[in-house]
Amino acid sequence: MAVSKKTELPDDVYIPFVETLFRDRFTLAIGLAAQSVLITLVWTKTGDPAYLAVVLSLLGVGLLRVLDMRKFATLPPLATREQARKRENRYIVLGAMHGAVLGMFCLIAITSATDNFSETAAVCIALATALGIAGRNYGSPRMVITLIVALTCPMALGFILRGDFYHVTLGLLSTPFLLAVHRYAHTIRDALFSAISAEKRANNIAERFNRALNTMSHGLVMLGPDGRVVVANAEAAHLMSLKGADALLGRSVHSLLMRGVAGRMLTAKDCFYVEAQLTRALREGRDRKILVGFSNGQHFEFSAREGSQELGVITFEDVTARVEAEEKIRFMARFDSLTGLANRAYFHETVCESIATGDQNRLCGLAAFDLDDFKSVNDTLGHPIGDGLIYAVAERLAAFSAPGVSISRFGGDEFMVFFDRIEDETHLVSLMDAIFAGLQGEIDVAGHCLRIQASAGVVLSPVAGTHVDEMIVKADLALYEAKDLGKNNWRLFETAMDEAFRDKQLLKADLRAAVEAGGLRVVYQPIVSMSTMRIASCEALCRWDHPELGPVSPAVFIPLAEEMGIVSDISTFMLQTACGECVHWPDQTSVSVNLSAKDFRNRDVVEKVRDALALSGLAPHRLEIEVTETALLDDKSATSDLIREIKALGVKIALDDFGTGYSSLSYLHKLPLDKVKIDRSFLMDVTGNSRSLKLLKGVVDMSRQLGLNVTVEGVETFDQLKILSKQIHPDLLQGFLFGSALSASGIKTMSNTIWPFADKMKASKRLVEG
Repeated sequence: MAVSKKTELPDDVYIPFVETLFRDRFTLAIGLAAQSVLITLVWTKTGDPAYLAVVLSLLGVGLLRVLDMRKFATLPPLATREQARKRENRYIVLGAMHGAVLGMFCLIAITSATDNFSETAAVCIALATALGIAGRNYGSPRMVITLIVALTCPMALGFILRGDFYHVTLGLLSTPFLLAVHRYAHTIRDALFSAISAEKRANNIAERFNRALNTMSHGLVMLGPDGRVVVANAEAAHLMSLKGADALLGRSVHSLLMRGVAGRMLTAKDCFYVEAQLTRALREGRDRKILVGFSNGQHFEFSAREGSQELGVITFEDVTARVEAEEKIRFMARFDSLTGLANRAYFHETVCESIATGDQNRLCGLAAFDLDDFKSVNDTLGHPIGDGLIYAVAERLAAFSAPGVSISRFGGDEFMVFFDRIEDETHLVSLMDAIFAGLQGEIDVAGHCLRIQASAGVVLSPVAGTHVDEMIVKADLALYEAKDLGKNNWRLFETAMDEAFRDKQLLKADLRAAVEAGGLRVVYQPIVSMSTMRIASCEALCRWDHPELGPVSPAVFIPLAEEMGIVSDISTFMLQTACGECVHWPDQTSVSVNLSAKDFRNRDVVEKVRDALALSGLAPHRLEIEVTETALLDDKSATSDLIREIKALGVKIALDDFGTGYSSLSYLHKLPLDKVKIDRSFLMDVTGNSRSLKLLKGVVDMSRQLGLNVTVEGVETFDQLKILSKQIHPDLLQGFLFGSALSASGIKTMSNTIWPFADKMKASKRLVEG
């Protein structure tokens, strides 16, 4: 790499070059001593005092140079370019003085020509000094030129002054010699500059490599062809508990792994396995990763790959945090976060594996547990208390965990227990009784004393041909049976339950098809005026005629519709049909439609009523909406708002089945009601029980005082009618005494008919008065 004369050396090169000028004062002293001795010999031989002056001058200049170099050796290293420049200038001045003294000696010795020895000594000194110029002063081009001019110019001048052809020619030939010396010094300087630049680049690369190597997040070792470490980083030493990376050099993979064995962190078997896998990966040139767990809980991941020039690379890092995170994720994917029990998916997987293995002729059992009335705990005490109850139940169930027994929180407040081997039904009964006994009792959750109460369904099945999903369905069917029979108990699955379930599913499918195809119909139960004994209104009732089963009771298909989420479709159908048929009846006849509690969970119910009136053209006051207390219990505030919006349409509102709820009296003055329909239970023994009569009379009188019309339901006998007429005096009557439900045309026909009871009632009244 050549250096241009116009190019200034960078500081990190220039400063070291200047420092080389002062590096070796010993050789300088030897040279000065040799030069002084030789000139002294010339003075002794010739006796010329000029040589004595030269010797003294040389000794003085030499002493200054040696002392100056010695002083430089005691000073701190040069730090700036300015300091180096000053030091170089001082060196040049003293060097120029040294060269001038030697040049003067050559000029005197050659021009005097009094002694051949003097001339020979001068030439020897000039040649020896010229040859040392390049080796000592290459760091300063100015010094090289100064010495060449100061030394050789006087010598050349001396030859020329001799005047003869040969000496003049010799003097002239000094010029190319001077140029050669200068070129030689320049070449040395360029070579050294290239070497320094290359070393600098190599040092920079080495520094970067070292920084990259020692800032890696994982340990790294490089193995030579002999399988021993030739390069290692600081992280590798740290992970292996060594003081530094140098402690790893020269070690084999086996010796490094045996450190783990010696510290009882790794078994010998694992050591040999890891070594074999890493060696194989290096030998075959394949990348391979090996995860190794240590006895202290740490996990290291080793990676091996073949490098260049027969070098192998092994990296390893502490992946304990990653492994723990993966384990946590795996746990969360398999186990319930609240209870720590197996979740639905993992339980299903575990049971499937159990069924697929072992003796296929054995019996297994599956129990489905569900907490009774758990929703009320969440609703009244809050979800944290509910979670505490679930956790307590899980703890008690977990106490029965054993080989062959799998327990899961299946979701919500539902738990599953699988018994891998059951001897017989008696064995299963004893297990379930023990679990139920263990579940019983009270617990304290955040200061609340709660009693654990659960229901369960169990299925016992041979393993061969058994499917987990089928067992779960059957256990759930038995659970529903236990709930229906009073809760806080368990039931064993029976085939009849499955048949009932299948029938129910088929009935659901048929009901959905009937709703979608318009296969339902509406009939109307007359509501008779007490004063006129004529139809004043009628209640719309939904009927479903199944093509195979015949008429299906609303008590059967309406709950199914609510369970399926299609009861609102039925309500829409009832509203539109009832309004569309009522509009053709006499004006004094109205229609009443009972809406489901689920209808009031959606604000669309207001639009349904409005649309039914708009499509039919029915006057709003001729439509009455019956609301059950069940609807009011679900969400009093929201339901009340919806009732008020419906009332604002001009529609009348009736409270149906009054007296069957928990707080009936509160509804009478809080809701915008027009009518109260008293449940048939008030009328059942009114003819023979004076207390029932007083209660009925009190309810009717109270409703009247609140400005509400009263309808008494369940009128089935003439004796009941007489008592109502004489002592209760309700506004309207409804019941089988007035016949079964009629079609729309039947209501139209009977709307102006007076029931024959009217005459009997009048005769009875006259008899009493007479």
